[in-house]
Amino acid sequence: MPFKPVSFGKSKAMTPVRTPKDAEQERVQSEMVTLEEERLYREGTVAIRDLIAPSALNIEASFLQLGTTFLRTIFVVSYPRYISVGWSAPILNLNLTMDVSMFFYPVNSAIILKQLKKKVGALQAQLSADAEKGAPRDPLRETALRDIEQLRDDLTQGIEHFFQFAFYITLYSDSKEDLEKVTEDIHNIFGSKLIHSKHVLYQAEQGFNSTAPLGIDELVISFNMNSSPIAASFPFISSELTSDDGILYGINKHNNSLILFDRFSLQNANMVVFATSGAGKSYAVKLEILRSLMMGVDIIVIDPEMEYVHLCEAVGGTYINISLASESKVNPFDLPRPVGQQISTEDVIRSAVITLKGLLRIMFGAMTSQEDSILDRALLETYAKKDITAASDLATVEPPIMQDLLDVLEGMEGAENLVVKLQKYTEGTFSGLFNSPTNVNTSNQLVIFSVRDLEDELRPMAIYTLVNYIWNIVRSERKKRLLMIDEAWWLMMHEDSAKFMYALVKRCRKYYLGVTTITQDVNDFLRSPYGQAIVNNSALQLLLRQSPSAVDVIQKTFMLTEGEKYLLLDSPVGQGIFFAGNKHAAIQVIASYTEDQLVTSNPQQLLEIERAKKEFEEQMMQNK
Repeated sequence: MPFKPVSFGKSKAMTPVRTPKDAEQERVQSEMVTLEEERLYREGTVAIRDLIAPSALNIEASFLQLGTTFLRTIFVVSYPRYISVGWSAPILNLNLTMDVSMFFYPVNSAIILKQLKKKVGALQAQLSADAEKGAPRDPLRETALRDIEQLRDDLTQGIEHFFQFAFYITLYSDSKEDLEKVTEDIHNIFGSKLIHSKHVLYQAEQGFNSTAPLGIDELVISFNMNSSPIAASFPFISSELTSDDGILYGINKHNNSLILFDRFSLQNANMVVFATSGAGKSYAVKLEILRSLMMGVDIIVIDPEMEYVHLCEAVGGTYINISLASESKVNPFDLPRPVGQQISTEDVIRSAVITLKGLLRIMFGAMTSQEDSILDRALLETYAKKDITAASDLATVEPPIMQDLLDVLEGMEGAENLVVKLQKYTEGTFSGLFNSPTNVNTSNQLVIFSVRDLEDELRPMAIYTLVNYIWNIVRSERKKRLLMIDEAWWLMMHEDSAKFMYALVKRCRKYYLGVTTITQDVNDFLRSPYGQAIVNNSALQLLLRQSPSAVDVIQKTFMLTEGEKYLLLDSPVGQGIFFAGNKHAAIQVIASYTEDQLVTSNPQQLLEIERAKKEFEEQMMQNK
């Protein structure tokens, strides 16, 4: 009988049954494996937080240490009865690294009115009791009662709202000692405004978290305030440099207001202008000249590159070219003629001798002490040769020239070396510059001295002589004047000229003179001790675009913030920072179309103006 296979089917006991619970467990296990793999992957990668996070955090009782940086949080406990607008500006304008947080908690007016009503009742009861006892009046309680009543009226009418206000500052420092000093300075500034402040104790971490950009207040130290004083606490304020008098310097970039200022209204009328070549410094200065002329101010300019000639022609000024071949001469031996001042002739002569010695040291270079003594005596004899002594009338005397000094030195023993050096300026190559009487006319409202055609070797001497000549004019007649010295770094090259320049800036206020010092070589100017002193004695400063090599010196000198530093690095032509006394603001120098045509230094614009001028002249000739 053939065998037939019999199929029994699959046994149900051998087939595993998957329940939903098993599937869930498998899914969870798979996710755990995936998460573990992702964790292992992340351990081998670097995230942004790994780069910016400090290496360690140390929490002490009153400060934190993040890596090598020390932090401390200061909070305000109470405020005086009145606080001025921008009361926090002295803190925020400090050249320090800090984080500032403000928290505002609105309070329901109904709750406050209820509390104020109780407070009014208590104060009135106390005042009535004092009156019944015959006690003297209490001004503090009376003032508090008036303030509360006023606040109740304002809250009821919706004029004011009520808040709880928290103000925190976290300071950063490189050392614990510096942190203590900065903390004390902040407390002193707050104390000067009758604001009571404290720093954290056993809440250093909470203080740091409260000033971090998280919007979390972990200190919760607030003070009751209404809307007005809270508005006065707003930290972002801009300096207003607008006055009723003066000229327009530009537009305030912070709030688009006008920067109008009268430099003669400050403690001195001096100004410094620092900028790189092409940043617009000459443009800004020429605008100031043009606008000051309309205010009746006399202007004298020392122009090293013949940039002011177009402006001078437009306003009918006097342009004087100083060079070896020029007919215009300025005698360094000229003396001032003081009018209405009790200054002795002997002092005037002595001052002139000291100034001339400074010029001659620039001309001669190094001199021995013996030569210096001989030169001093020779200068006095040179003036005496022209009958200029302590008893002379300076209004009628004729000053000597360089040849007279040479004649005196030739007759003195030990002056042979000085005679040889001086002959170059009386008989040699440079004889056409300092060896003639003064023949220039400076009676115009605008007088410009050009030194463009002088050799670089002669420029410091010529500028020194011109500044001394102008100083003599200023002392002879007190009048509102401005002296513009372009490329003033020429005077910083020699100690004697730098010292003379500093003395001029320091003394000119008494003679109604404002000196504007313009330079593009900021490093050489500021590294000179006299250059730094000139900046300190200038109430106005204009900083336009700076080179990367000079911006660090500028930042240190003017205590600029990092933002202001980068503004000077990236600012376009005509934009910068304008300082007036203790205030400063970002400025945009602007001009009308007509002003722009007169003061522009753009070569392309100047060519177009010259072309239009020639076409106009040719057309006028044809019409004739």
